[in-house]
Amino acid sequence: MGRGCVADAMTGKFDPTVLSEFVLGRTGAESAALLSGPAFGEDAAAVRVGEQTMVVSTDPISLAAERIGDLAVAVSSNDVAASGGRPEFLLSTLLLPDADTEVLDTITGQLDAEAERLGLTIVGGHTEVVAGLARPLCSLTCFGVADRYVSSGGAKPGDRILLTKGAGIEATGVLATDFRDRLDLADDLAGRARAAFDDLSVMPESAVLAPVATAMHDPTEGGVLEGLIEMAIASDSTLRVDRDEIHVRPETRAACEAVGVDPLRVLGSGALLATVDDSETDAALNALEAEGIDAAVIGRVESGDAGVELGVERYTEPIRDDMYALWD
Repeated sequence: MGRGCVADAMTGKFDPTVLSEFVLGRTGAESAALLSGPAFGEDAAAVRVGEQTMVVSTDPISLAAERIGDLAVAVSSNDVAASGGRPEFLLSTLLLPDADTEVLDTITGQLDAEAERLGLTIVGGHTEVVAGLARPLCSLTCFGVADRYVSSGGAKPGDRILLTKGAGIEATGVLATDFRDRLDLADDLAGRARAAFDDLSVMPESAVLAPVATAMHDPTEGGVLEGLIEMAIASDSTLRVDRDEIHVRPETRAACEAVGVDPLRVLGSGALLATVDDSETDAALNALEAEGIDAAVIGRVESGDAGVELGVERYTEPIRDDMYALWD
């Protein structure tokens, strides 16, 4: 399920118990064409269309303001890509708190430019002014065809856990723009932090790993740690992770230290988590390297109760993104 839900005046996702009781079982009429539907930790659905598999996902962005259009395109298309699909079409819903055409121009310009950069087509949507909104809300639905659907919950004991690019990439860009007044970074770090927005898509690495991955998931809200927790719960397995193997870019570390957040627990778009059979791991890493994509083995899947073991700490429940305290 997506990001941006609000519970008890606290920004963030509902926990699995609430989702199970009030959301996941309320899906209308049954369809034989549905191959994979709503489930905790699963960000995209798979639907049979003729002889093909269509992967569909929707995601809202409502907090990050300055580059909301870029983020909206990235997070929606990433969910499809991380499920083995080739993102192609977008539906855009844009809700504004007032009829400010400058804001409208900025956001739709961002949507247009980022969609074109990634080779995606915006085929429709809805735009209107909604009284009571504190800030713009942009929600995109992405569609793509998959040769092989890959769930978040397919990890099996013995698999290696791979992470591409690094933790907190999305948060780095948001901190460098929306919270730039709270940072005091050297010019080179500040420039690289702002450039994080150009590195949010996981379409390239997803295409490399989709044929061999047992599970894939793009960490968004709650960062790499929450992404791992969701994979562990979805696959009913223990994910044993070595924190020292999780790459954190210098600009990410500096930006996170400036505002007191953990790089592993902040908005994580730009990275891809994947589990791969041990026998396929070296070939997968070599294929990623051949495409110029940084990746590392950060842990192993083990049998046992669902959860993430990160050093001496064990996580069995979803966590709240550290970034949300900056907006509260």
